[in-house]
Parts: sequence; C-alpha cells; structure tokens
Amino acid sequence: MNRPTTWSRLALIALLPAFLFACQPTSQSAPGAAASERPPTPVSIVTVETAPVTLARELPGRTRAFQVAEVRPQVSGIVLDRLFREGSEVKAGEALYQLDDATYRAELASARAALARAEAGLEVADLNAKRAEELLDVKAVSDQEYRNLLAVRQQAEADVEMAKAQIAAAQVRVDYARISAPIAGRVGKSSVTQGALVTADQAELLTTVHQLDPIYVDVTQSASELLQLRRNLDENALRLADAIPVEIVLDDGTAYPHKGELTFADAAVDPTTGSVAMRIVVPNPERLLLPGMYVRAMVSNAIVEDGLLVPQQAIQRTPSGEAFAMVVASDGTAQRKILELDQTIGENWLVRRGLSNGDRVIVEGLQKVRPGVAVQVTPMTVAAH
Repeated sequence: MNRPTTWSRLALIALLPAFLFACQPTSQSAPGAAASERPPTPVSIVTVETAPVTLARELPGRTRAFQVAEVRPQVSGIVLDRLFREGSEVKAGEALYQLDDATYRAELASARAALARAEAGLEVADLNAKRAEELLDVKAVSDQEYRNLLAVRQQAEADVEMAKAQIAAAQVRVDYARISAPIAGRVGKSSVTQGALVTADQAELLTTVHQLDPIYVDVTQSASELLQLRRNLDENALRLADAIPVEIVLDDGTAYPHKGELTFADAAVDPTTGSVAMRIVVPNPERLLLPGMYVRAMVSNAIVEDGLLVPQQAIQRTPSGEAFAMVVASDGTAQRKILELDQTIGENWLVRRGLSNGDRVIVEGLQKVRPGVAVQVTPMTVAAH
C-alpha cells in the first residue's frame, strides 16, 4: 500500500514546475522598458517669434470738458425771455437770454442825435474856415481870426468823433442786453427765469456751456513707471511710439469706439500721490462721454523692438511663484524654462527673459507633460495682438 503513495508523490513533484510556470505573468519586461514603449504625449504648441510689441499701460482717469464757458450778464436788466432749451446744443454767438433793453436803446438814439448835431456843427465850422481862407488872401480878415476859425473846425471834428464813440458804447450795451453763447457746445440748466433781475457785477452764473467734442480725459501715471520707461529707453530696449494712441475703456468695461491721443504730460510730480498728470484728447461726436465720468485709458507710449509674446495659458508657476513654460526640445521631449515676465498684452504675456526666437512653447496638454517626456506636437494658431 505504500508503493502507490510513493508514485503519487513523485508525480506531483514532477508536475509542480510546470504549474508554477503557468501561474507566472506572461510579461517579465522591466518597468523602464514599459515606459520606453509608451507613445508620445500629444500637445499643441506655438512657435514664438520676435516682433515689435507696443507697450500699453492702463491708467484711471476722469473726463473733462474741452472748454467751459460761464455765462454772466455784462449789463443790468430784467430777463424778458430765455431763448434756449436746457441741455441742448448751441452754436457760438447764439442768443441765450434777452434782457429789457429799452433804456439802452434810448441811450443809443440819444447818441445818434448827438452825432447828427456834431456833424452839423462841423459843417458850419468847415464853411467858416474855408471862407476865411479866401478872405485872408485879400487881407479882409486878420491872421488871428483865421486861426481861431481853424481851431473851431478842429473842435467840431472832435465833437463828431466823440459822438461816434458814444454811439458805439450805447450799441455795446444794447448788444449785451442780448446774452449770447461765447462758445459752441451743450448748454446746462438756467439759474434764472423770466422776470428775474440780473446785474453786471453779480457772482451767480446764468448758465454754463460745455464743449464736449472733443473731450479731455485726465489720467495719472506713477513716477516710478516713468523712471523705468526712461531707463529702458536709455538702454535701447524700447523706443518711443511716433504717435501715442490711447484706447478708452468705459466704467462698465466696454471699449469706447474712438481712440484718443496723448497731448500733455505735466512737468512736475504731485508730492501727495507721487504721480504725474497727463491729458488725453478724445473725439466725442456721439456725446457718449460726459464731464466727470470715470474711465480707464490704455496708453501705448513705447515699443519693444524684439518682443516675444506667449499665450497666458502657457505660463505656469512654481510653488515659490516663479513663472515657467514647457517647451519642446530638439529631441522631441518637453523641457522646463524659467521666465521673467514683463506685462500682459491682450491674452498674451510679454516675456523679458527665458525664451528665444523660434522656441516651441506648449500651450495645450500641459497637465500630462513632465520634463523629459516625449511629446507629439500639433501647431496651434493664436490671434496676434
């Protein structure tokens, strides 16, 4: 009975290696070999190229009327009529108020009568002088008498000129009784009504006229930014733009349809804010901008000759806050490059250092990419800014 048992044990021992071999995994390749057989990671790239880039600074500002005329009376009188509609557009010289000018017209009539009388007296004096000149030749009048008649004629001429001056003064008062707009623009509300008494020396305004097309936008820029701009210009890293276009962004975030132009920068720094005041002239044909509105101005005042723009989505940060981008090396693997960024321009970052002309920057597929990983690139088209 022991012999069958022995034979069974020998059979089991013989079959054990085959059983163990069947239980092992079919693949015995090393982990590194499996990784090397992994297909390249698909990514989308952009090839960065150097090109002139216009720098823009977003500056807060307030709108100001291009011209402001405060309308005051220059003669006294009762307001007979208001000749404009509040808030309407008026032309330069257009009548705004009519004062009671009866007294001034009477003074004008009196001055004209005085002129007529003076001219009549001049005519008589002129005839007497001419007659005396004829009699002087025949010794019918003395030389002294002739000189007296000449003086009378000169006095009559002076009386005529004085009467003309009085007429001009009276006409001015009549004209001032009709108060006109000194400039073209939008007229504000009236502070007086029909029947009100106004005086030539009063401090109260009758109304105000604002010229709104074009319109000013007053902005401020920090002195430190201007110093940095000056240093970059001295280092030939930048050049000033030939014309400085300005894009205006309204308070609700919408872009204003007309571009402005920077026309003035103050020569001194405000000691309380450390900033420099600048003024922008903006077309305003639709009267969309009104005085006192808050806006933002994108001022493009310098150009980087060899600028490199990279889409913002390609920029990543290390835990310490350092900016970097993943680029495709010549061997087809992804590599990390540390960047020094300047500012955002549209949807791109302006790169100061870290990239070179022709670098292939990974834009999509970054979540699957690590340094040294092989990638399969697909060019991506980005909008120019």
